[in-house]
Amino acid sequence: MPLTSCNALTLVFAKAPRAGEVKTRLIPLLGAEGAAALHRQLLQRTLASATSADLGPVELHAAPDVNDAYLQDCAKRFGVALVAQRGADLGVRLRNAFDEALARHGRVLIIGTDCPVLTAQHLHEAASALEHGHDAVLIPAEDGGYALIGLTRCDNRLFDHIAWGTDTVLATTRERLRELKWRWHELETLWDIDRPEDYRRWSELAILNEKSQSA
Repeated sequence: MPLTSCNALTLVFAKAPRAGEVKTRLIPLLGAEGAAALHRQLLQRTLASATSADLGPVELHAAPDVNDAYLQDCAKRFGVALVAQRGADLGVRLRNAFDEALARHGRVLIIGTDCPVLTAQHLHEAASALEHGHDAVLIPAEDGGYALIGLTRCDNRLFDHIAWGTDTVLATTRERLRELKWRWHELETLWDIDRPEDYRRWSELAILNEKSQSA
């Protein structure tokens, strides 16, 4: 099947924003409904960045399924396809998504919704790295994971037996890339909103941005 002419296919991985099931480490600070509201805000912000990058098609990959009304509304509002994630754990879901997407496109980026400072420019830089011969591209996260992974080919070793949600994810991924002897590129390290201190950091940054815009 011929490759499409787009620069990259971007997949946004997102959970349904159900109170008590998302941003659970922020529930003591924000409450279950407040944490879910933050999740919805981050999801919209991520979709806005992905679609404004204009790299090609964007897909919203939903968990646990595509039946959530809010995710359906977001897909319509941003004009993106809504796809169900497939797999028992994150590694299987990532691998399945890459396998399917790379059968249609030469360059695929996957991002989550936890990183509020991920911009369209970061997506352009990631796609450019793949376009210029790298097999993989990563945006490291301060917590030891990654905010973005992009591939031009897929191998199970990148996703099998990874301790997802721990500070070893990025180091293990680098080790696997070295074992595969793949060329990869890393962009600047970013940060996610997972803990109360992350939320405070984001709130302070938002206040500073408001002050600079009003100055």
